[in-house]
Amino acid sequence: MKRAVVCGAGGFVAGHLVKRLRRDGYWVRAVDIVARPYGPSAADEYLELDLRDLLACEQALRVDDGVDEVYQLAADMGGMGFIDSAECEIMRNNALINLNMIDAAVRSRVGRYFFSSSVCIYRDMAVGEAALTEADAYPALPDNEYGWEKLYAERTAQAYGRRFGLPVRIARFQNCYGPEGTWTGGREKAPAAICRKVAEAPDGGTIDVWGDGTAVRSYIYVDDLVEGIVATTTSDLEGPMNIGSSQYVSVDELVATVTGVAGKRLATNHVDGPVGVRSRNFSHARVESLGWVARHSLRDGIEKTYPWIAEEVRRATTVV
Repeated sequence: MKRAVVCGAGGFVAGHLVKRLRRDGYWVRAVDIVARPYGPSAADEYLELDLRDLLACEQALRVDDGVDEVYQLAADMGGMGFIDSAECEIMRNNALINLNMIDAAVRSRVGRYFFSSSVCIYRDMAVGEAALTEADAYPALPDNEYGWEKLYAERTAQAYGRRFGLPVRIARFQNCYGPEGTWTGGREKAPAAICRKVAEAPDGGTIDVWGDGTAVRSYIYVDDLVEGIVATTTSDLEGPMNIGSSQYVSVDELVATVTGVAGKRLATNHVDGPVGVRSRNFSHARVESLGWVARHSLRDGIEKTYPWIAEEVRRATTVV
């Protein structure tokens, strides 16, 4: 039985990854600074540890007979509202986590190390610009500090891997959504935020949307992303990989998809707010060479995500 440690497992993507590894027959230890918010974890063990502390990282990896795979997804992160307002917290907390985790991993002689990076490491792009490959991250010009820290953490993990002979695998995630993701409180990403606003609005009402609605993004459903993580980690391909969907939509098209799934007619009020880059477009050729491909269209994923968020909204607003 393989043994895996999943860091950030109280969070969205890592929580789904734990379920996938358990289905595959792994023994899994989940680690996070807080308890899992949506019911008990599927992991064999769940440790609440602050991974900004090197000793906590070493404790996380202290497993009888060793650890075959470490999945480092722990991060202080959120949507554009949080990224725009918490630059210092993001740079400090994430740098500490990532420096300590890779150092503890080589000290503990783990078998393989996965690091979750982000497409935020890339520059701003014009709509319709040719897709960027992983090598196009350089010369570097991320749009925000979250991206700069991720790029530094990539290089740190790769340096440790070279020096100590640790197989390191890196995936740059595109925007992910799905059930059990953050949907309120300021850290939610665009798909969850739009689902919440649509669920809260009466039919015929109006919702506020940041920006003019023309910014273009690609959104990947969480099950597809988890499959990509597994494919990346178990592969022989070194270097970062872009993992995401090839379906690109504007913010207004995202809103139209959610309202269509909800069966509501709503007006959109465009307001000032942090939007981020105008567009991003990426090549997925490297990860697709492993046989992986995103299987959910945006409509498919929203049809699974919106009912979950709508139910959470209902529970939150029900007066007992």
